[in-house]
Amino acid sequence: MKPTRRDVLKLAVAGLGAYLTLPTISVRGWKEFPKGKKLGRVCIGGKVEIKARPDADSPTVGILYEDAVVEWLREVVGRNPYRVNQRFVETPRGFVWAPTLQPVWYRPNSPITHFPYAKEGMWVEVTVPYANIILANPPARSPWLKHAKIPRFYYSQILWVDQIKQENGLTWYRINERYGSYGDIFWARAEAFRPITPEEITPIHPEAENKRVVVDVTYQTMSCYEGKEEVFFCRVSTGAKFNASGKKVDKWATPLGTHPIWRKLISVHMSGGTTGGGYDLPGIGWTSLFVGTGVSIHSTFWHNDYGVPRSHGCVNARPEDAKWVFRWTLPVVPYEPGDVTVSMPGGTPVEVIER
Repeated sequence: MKPTRRDVLKLAVAGLGAYLTLPTISVRGWKEFPKGKKLGRVCIGGKVEIKARPDADSPTVGILYEDAVVEWLREVVGRNPYRVNQRFVETPRGFVWAPTLQPVWYRPNSPITHFPYAKEGMWVEVTVPYANIILANPPARSPWLKHAKIPRFYYSQILWVDQIKQENGLTWYRINERYGSYGDIFWARAEAFRPITPEEITPIHPEAENKRVVVDVTYQTMSCYEGKEEVFFCRVSTGAKFNASGKKVDKWATPLGTHPIWRKLISVHMSGGTTGGGYDLPGIGWTSLFVGTGVSIHSTFWHNDYGVPRSHGCVNARPEDAKWVFRWTLPVVPYEPGDVTVSMPGGTPVEVIER
């Protein structure tokens, strides 16, 4: 059960002790990331093999583990039997199957010491492969945090900063998720986060009429139409048809039919499911809910396997694609509070089709 609003307020007060005695976080390794070059972060648990050629049956020349960061030289089409995606990423050491690497960049930021766009905080985006975080109000409450080897936020996650602190020449942001949080509050180095401006969420083509989003679960694509004209297209990952054991799970299917967008959030903490098939994910950006059970179009940072059904019903999209759809669809979301809900008939319709 998630904490009540009163519980969250109590936790925030309890976190003041951490605010006054902020520990130092190690940032060793940040400068090892190459600037100005595309990188890939291993976004799955366990090990990932580096192959001599873009072929799953070629010799293994190295091993990578979760959160390892490698230089992304180029993406090529290779061979991986029994898999839909045949994409491989060439690295200086060899080839890695692309779905296991999150595309990332190392773009540290100059810290700011005030909130430029809202009185009580600001929305930020992680712009480095990962940012180590410190729990300000232990013990951990979120399931993901209890099982994390090293608590981190990852490239492209969107979060809310509600305090800024300078200590020993360093600037720290306090992360306090606004929506869906279990009550965990964090401190992180400011350099890892880019403030999101109000201009970034201004509507795209607000004058256009007859807008609709079409999600094709057969071809795993998403298209945006203004009347009969297609103005946007991308690959996505919709609801998985089978779980990790190969068992069919109809409850994870993205619901077919036409559903209007009824709520949009700049960022939300998503959790659900059951033991063995559950999920708990903070900082999910550019979320557009279109089914009352919580099904939405949203940004994804934990896989790069677009074109393959693998969600718990939602439409997983690349961060830049989810953001475009977020801005293009109705309702319009204000920077503050970054969340809006509309009554029926709702906003832009989302048509989920199967061929």
